[in-house]
Amino acid sequence: MRVEIWSDIACPWCYIGKARFEKGLGAFAHRDEVEVVHRSFELDPGRAKGDTAPVIDMLARKYGRSREEARAMEEHVAASARAEGLAYRTEGRDHGSTFDIHRLLHLAAAHGRQDALLDLAYRANFAEERSVFDPEVLARLGVEAGLAEDEVRRVLADEDAYAEDVRADEREAAELGATGVPFFVLDRRYGVSGGQPAEVFTRALEQAWEGRAVRPAGAGAGACDADGTCAV
Repeated sequence: MRVEIWSDIACPWCYIGKARFEKGLGAFAHRDEVEVVHRSFELDPGRAKGDTAPVIDMLARKYGRSREEARAMEEHVAASARAEGLAYRTEGRDHGSTFDIHRLLHLAAAHGRQDALLDLAYRANFAEERSVFDPEVLARLGVEAGLAEDEVRRVLADEDAYAEDVRADEREAAELGATGVPFFVLDRRYGVSGGQPAEVFTRALEQAWEGRAVRPAGAGAGACDADGTCAV
């Protein structure tokens, strides 16, 4: 069975949702027969490369809130992350274009290192003081994931490399009706939206395995919308 996950590095609920999905998968009897594929989805596709801003400032401006209110929003998401055993910094993080990250994730997929790079990128963005929007940091993450440095740098230097793969993922997400991330598609029969609890993912896997006619699940779970809005 194949599970496809549309997500974005800038999305905190994707970070949390990946951890919850993996816990749900761990409780699934046929987990060793599940192929997981990560797909690209940009929350801020119009953002120019190099245009970065502190996350707190971005949230305050986007929602018309004070910095204190924006910080409280981040603390709420941080509590959900920490409940899953994930480190989460509410200060010192940047927000910017994730297009290059997605391109590099496609390179990693071609070498069987996609999941490793995704974990490293999430950790760098949400838990460590390393900006994934810095090309040098991104290049180092690629090498840490097991990719050849010369190939990583070649892809990052060529803006066309894997660009169509990213756009194809995003077109497919739109065709499937995904309006936010994380968005999980199980064998193209069952869709799960948002960072659901682990047990929801386990049930979804069981239902998809049995091939029952089921309805898409996901109301009420944390997610980030296509316009970059993240429910807290």
